[in-house]
Amino acid sequence: MATFQAPKGTYDLIPPVSVKYLAVREAIAAPLRNSGYGYIETPGFEDVGLFARGVGESTDIVSKEMYAFETKGGDQLALRPEGTASVLRAALEASLHKKGNLPVKLWYSGSYYRYEKPQAGRYRHFSQVGAEAIGAEDPALDAELIILADQAYRSLGLRNFRILLNSLGDKECRPVYREALQSFLSGLDLDEETVRRAEINPLRVLDDKRRDVQKQLVGAPMLRDYLCDACKAYHEEVRALVTAAGVVFEDDEKLVRGLDYYTRTTFEFVHDGLGSQSAVGGGGRYDGLSEMIGGPALPSVGWALGVDRTVLALEAEGVDLDIPASTSVFAVALGEEARRVLFGKVTELRRAGVAADFSYGGKGLKGSMKDANRSGARFTVVAGERDLAEGVVQLKDMESGEQAPVALADLVATVQARLA
Repeated sequence: MATFQAPKGTYDLIPPVSVKYLAVREAIAAPLRNSGYGYIETPGFEDVGLFARGVGESTDIVSKEMYAFETKGGDQLALRPEGTASVLRAALEASLHKKGNLPVKLWYSGSYYRYEKPQAGRYRHFSQVGAEAIGAEDPALDAELIILADQAYRSLGLRNFRILLNSLGDKECRPVYREALQSFLSGLDLDEETVRRAEINPLRVLDDKRRDVQKQLVGAPMLRDYLCDACKAYHEEVRALVTAAGVVFEDDEKLVRGLDYYTRTTFEFVHDGLGSQSAVGGGGRYDGLSEMIGGPALPSVGWALGVDRTVLALEAEGVDLDIPASTSVFAVALGEEARRVLFGKVTELRRAGVAADFSYGGKGLKGSMKDANRSGARFTVVAGERDLAEGVVQLKDMESGEQAPVALADLVATVQARLA
């Protein structure tokens, strides 16, 4: 057993499982790249104040789960617990909102960190792919992101997920609802921490998963009854555009999500095959976040989809991804001269765009063929001294088992033709 192990609540991605994670990331990113979203990458840690202001001090993410530390220089930093605040900070710092047409459309992929109780689908280190559309208030953008996420999941073969949709109102109508909700909550038997949370952001209490709290929330005022006409019209337009695209969703009046910055549109993707950790992704509109972190008014919308939970959802549905073998040709050399020649041919194959590998370590024919089988290669190239004397190699089709000599000079072209 190794001396060191991965920290509690984290994991290592190791072949062949890691290939599945890469395929999920690519499937989520593909429709974004096809819709005008450019790639952005931000540091794994930021000023702790960015998340305290943006995500919200009343959230569990900031108050309980954030990995915060002080550097040797005295800076207060935190490992990023989510992606939106970092992406918006980077866009503002680079003045992207001043350099072209709005919205600025960005996508990203990376690891995020929260100190949580480890369980299936909930880790202290997890992977997400996210998208943000910065600088425009348009129901079509909200609808676009919901549709693109739906497209990504369906391209993977997922079918048993649901989209939950709600509106959280804006700075005009939410204060009225906030006052009504706080009045209702003040009459409940809540613990000290929950009472503190209700004072900072009462919507957080609606997101409380504890059964005793949820029982007391029966009869709580509903936000839909307090939406202003502008928010109602905006939400109906989002619903109409998503429906027109053939994407099915469910209205969920209790959906608030776990971050303080959301306004108006909020949505979540859930999969009932994952147990209590049913959310595989989600997002919404965050029109005031830019101003919260010191930027200009930039209405924006975005989402993040969990790669880890998407993989679990695929497994729950029994979906096997169609992942091509990482190696197309495996070369087995018998003898030193054959080793030198075949290594050169492997290099040629790679330069020609063919995925090729080589039997390293001086193994015999039996051991090398075992390696070839494990690699999943479509073809194996075998050559010994006699083959080279005749100017040929033996090309074996690993699917049919057929083997035939091929002129050494024609090997690359022959392989390319057969793979095509």
